[in-house]
Amino acid sequence: MHARVVAATTTAVLGTAALLLPAPHARAGAERPTVIAHRGASAYAPENTLAGVDKAAELGISWVENDVQRTKDGELVVLHDDNLKRTTDVEQVFPSRAPWKVKDFTAAEIARLDAGSWFGPAYAGARVPTLAQFMDRVDLHHQKLLLEIKNPDLYPGIEQQTLKALDNDGWLDVPHLGRLIVQSFSADSVRTVHELKPAVKTGFLGTPPVADLSWYATFADQINPSYTSISTGYVDSVQAFEGPHGRPLEVFTWTVSDADTARLVAGYGVDGIITNSPDVVRDALPEE
Repeated sequence: MHARVVAATTTAVLGTAALLLPAPHARAGAERPTVIAHRGASAYAPENTLAGVDKAAELGISWVENDVQRTKDGELVVLHDDNLKRTTDVEQVFPSRAPWKVKDFTAAEIARLDAGSWFGPAYAGARVPTLAQFMDRVDLHHQKLLLEIKNPDLYPGIEQQTLKALDNDGWLDVPHLGRLIVQSFSADSVRTVHELKPAVKTGFLGTPPVADLSWYATFADQINPSYTSISTGYVDSVQAFEGPHGRPLEVFTWTVSDADTARLVAGYGVDGIITNSPDVVRDALPEE
C-alpha cells in the first residue's frame, strides 16, 4: 500500500501529541491483533509473488495481503505499483515501452518478466502472478486473503471483475467468506464492492475524520490507516461505530515491521497489524 494519508486530515483528527506518547500496555481485555503479511512476507521474499505467500505460510501466518491491477488484455494480476519498473526487469525485456505501465502490457508479456531478481538471486525467475494463481496459492496453504484493489480509476469495472474472479475460485461461497476482506484507498471502490456483494467484508484504507465515520460505516467493515496517523482515541472512535454487518468497525493498521511499533499499536487496541515482517510483529505481541 502507498503510505499516503492526507496530512491535514491527520493533524485535524489527532494533532501531533499522539505520536509522542510512550508505548502503552495492551488494554485489559483486548484481543491479540491479527497479523497480516503485507504483500506476502515481503521482508523475506519478493512482494506480491507466490514465494511471498509460501514464506508467510512457512512462518505460520494465516493472513496475506495483496494488490490487484489489470493488464491491457483484461487479466487481473498481483502487483503494487501501476508500472512494472521497480519490481521486474521490464526495462531490459521491453526497453522501448516506457513508462512501463501495467495497463499497457498484455498478461503474456508480463508473464515473461522476472519479478524476483531485484530482491535477490535466490528468487531469480519468480513471476508476476495472476490473481487466480495467487488465490490458488493462498488456498493451498489454507490462508486468508486481504485483497487491495489498486488504482481503480485506471481500471473501470475492476470491482466487478475482481468479485467475479473471487466467485469463480470459491472465495465468495458462504463457508469461505470469513477468509476474505476487500479493501481500497478509494471509498467509491469499497462502496461499489459492498453494493455488488453485501456479504463481503470490506475495508477503507486511510484515516478519515471522526465526523465522517458514520458515512464510512454504511459500506466498510474496517478503517485501515497508517500507524503514524492513529492514537488510542482514534481507534476507540472507529470501534464505537457499527459497520454494515452489525459489528463494530475494525482497525487494521499498516505498515508495521518492528517490535516496538507493534507493541505501540497493539496498545492502541487495533484489531490487525499489516507488516512486512510478520514473524517479528507476531513474536512482539503478548500471548492471549
